[in-house]
Amino acid sequence: MKIAIGCDHAGFPLKQTVAEQVRKLGHEVLDCGTNCADRTDYPDYADKVAQAVAAKQADRGILICGSGVGMCIAANKTKGIRASVCHDAYTAAQAVEHDALNVLCLGARIIGPAVAEELVTRFLNASFSGQPRHEGRLTKVQTIENKNFK
Repeated sequence: MKIAIGCDHAGFPLKQTVAEQVRKLGHEVLDCGTNCADRTDYPDYADKVAQAVAAKQADRGILICGSGVGMCIAANKTKGIRASVCHDAYTAAQAVEHDALNVLCLGARIIGPAVAEELVTRFLNASFSGQPRHEGRLTKVQTIENKNFK
């Protein structure tokens, strides 16, 4: 898979660890910035990653900021994006399996490198279950999205 990765200045210290883990798992990285620790605005990078995933230039995305929350809010403004903050391994996998999560948001001030590696692994190794109950719920989410993103 091709994985779009973006971060702001707060996420920059964790970005290299995340990119290396993505590559270690056999995936390609699409680097959407930032590439330094100078102050930046998270919506700029959330938009780049979300647009890449929505346009199918990337299969999934990973966003990193201080808490993960700002990136999550901004990414979810793009039609077709299902982004969530995940700071535990169960959620990183379950959100893909049940909710078809396509953008993982991480808080660099919340988790360290070892946890980030585990979350990235769980996120990328998971796949949507396709079970009827999950399909039905995803359809309802998409109906809401289509109503609100005219």
